[in-house]
Amino acid sequence: MKSMSAATGPRLRLWREASDTHIRSRFGGYYYLLAWAMLWLTSHDPEQNLWLWSGGGLLLLGFFILRSRQRPAEHLSPAQLQRWLDRRWTLLLLQSLTWGLMLAGIQLHPGIIASHLVTMLCVVVFGTALAFTYPMRMARCALAILLTYLPSTAIKIHLGIGDIGESVALVLYLGYLGLLLYRWNREYRIGLERELRLLHQGEQLDRLSRTDALTGLNNRYQFNALLPNWLASARRQNSALALVLLDIDFFKMINDQFGHRAGDLYLQAFAERMRQVFRRDSDILLRLGGEEFAVLMPDTSLEQAMALAERFRAELTEQPLQVQTQSQGEHPPLTCSLGVGTFQPLCDDSAEAFYTRVDNALYRAKAAGRNRLELA
Repeated sequence: MKSMSAATGPRLRLWREASDTHIRSRFGGYYYLLAWAMLWLTSHDPEQNLWLWSGGGLLLLGFFILRSRQRPAEHLSPAQLQRWLDRRWTLLLLQSLTWGLMLAGIQLHPGIIASHLVTMLCVVVFGTALAFTYPMRMARCALAILLTYLPSTAIKIHLGIGDIGESVALVLYLGYLGLLLYRWNREYRIGLERELRLLHQGEQLDRLSRTDALTGLNNRYQFNALLPNWLASARRQNSALALVLLDIDFFKMINDQFGHRAGDLYLQAFAERMRQVFRRDSDILLRLGGEEFAVLMPDTSLEQAMALAERFRAELTEQPLQVQTQSQGEHPPLTCSLGVGTFQPLCDDSAEAFYTRVDNALYRAKAAGRNRLELA
């Protein structure tokens, strides 16, 4: 059975970025509305220009609804994730530009006397929040900060609102935000790479724990995990499930006469021959331990499993394994005994019962002279 990694590196990077962008911006719309309400309530005459304040609030509410409706799905392909990120950033940049123009507009509007302190706090706080929240895309985040920061700051300097020291401080803080954004972007990238390495190492360890180191086949641990799951699936879907158990005949003699190194080479060659015969995508090849092997065959009838198993046995006899070792003497041809069975709901009440029934067939094959196949 072919194994595949759960997620590739580039796709995982995009998924993590999309997920972080969504999670970090979930509540951003609330703060725009709260800040707009605070600007309105702290203005000189809140009851004046209600149409303007309410219109601005509805506009911000519209952005909030659009942001809430955008949610990335885990099944998206890399191209789809990139498109989602592009749409999200388009919306964020539009909202940043709108916010910057709204703050500049209330300073220019002759009928509005808003708190200068609150207005500048909105510029600084929202610029800082953008740098902290979206460092994953530094260039786009820097553009969003400028769209928020520059309109009202330029109007303030143009109209001469406040003293020169305040204007200089705002410009210097903009530069400081750039440094912060660079640092947070670097920390985000380092953290993401560390997470990807840990996930990759975890996948490798999991694969090693389920793989026989000598032959590369699945091991007994994997067999014990897979058999109950496939058996439950066969029972639930009323589908076929076949099991083939293989045991190399007189394998101890090879180890005793030619050494364990020769035995290991034979085991590797035997596993490779299994791959050549049981090569369907659904076939799950396993080494259960020592010289005992197994093939778990979902959606396979007893006749199909028996035909493949008998073909394997016959080819092994007619075309002996070719193994080159440094041991002296002629290597005997390798044969194997097999037990074949399919899951029977009426008599196999557990995975252990099913395995035992097929294992008994294997022992009957060995007791009857070896190099033969017995049905369970």
